[in-house]
Amino acid sequence: MVVTGKVFRLVEALPLPEIASRLKGYRVEKTAQEGEQSFTLITEVTELSVGEGIVSGVYAEDYLMHVFHRGRSYAVPRTLSAYFGFMEHDGRIFLAVLEKKLRANRIAKRLGLILFGRKGMIVEARIPPEHLAEFHTRNPKESKVIYFDNLDAPNITKVAIYGPDLVETELFKHYMSRGDLWYVVAKAEKYDYVVGVTRDGCVVIFNTRDKNSYLEYVRREILPMAL
Repeated sequence: MVVTGKVFRLVEALPLPEIASRLKGYRVEKTAQEGEQSFTLITEVTELSVGEGIVSGVYAEDYLMHVFHRGRSYAVPRTLSAYFGFMEHDGRIFLAVLEKKLRANRIAKRLGLILFGRKGMIVEARIPPEHLAEFHTRNPKESKVIYFDNLDAPNITKVAIYGPDLVETELFKHYMSRGDLWYVVAKAEKYDYVVGVTRDGCVVIFNTRDKNSYLEYVRREILPMAL
């Protein structure tokens, strides 16, 4: 019961109806040759849906992986498939890709190329340390895990503290005064979710499987914190 994703931002605001128009029906086929085998690999956008303030769908891309069996390598086609949502907040357009960080980065780049025809048009959303601190202080007694970085201690890059009572400890106050919040896991205020958020826009809801609920939470609670 975990939904993992990452939030990105469009460099140029593109109206959601235009995003839907450019993604609708997108399908590209290419042929890959592996020895005597020929494969048709498809990249497409499916299940496109337009709602109020959101355009969602599935990005699917075929690729070849190689398996070894009794001394021989065989090419096997696989499909990478990820749910996504473009959302509007405060005149800006954000993208959430429901995948782990590295795959989400790759898919965001591909969606940027589809929409704009060039690289660099979809970038990471950033959550400043002070906004992440606000996320934590909304429900401080429900924070489970906190990571700090940018510490002023030499040769220490990150520090983590765990526990239901961590906010009341002197150790927490000490690191708050000497570094920045990097990652917070807490029970979300007004929701029955346990949520993990990092400053580079990675968001995990640990107790749901509902992808649309994930997008709605991101739109309501994460996007107001993001730059």
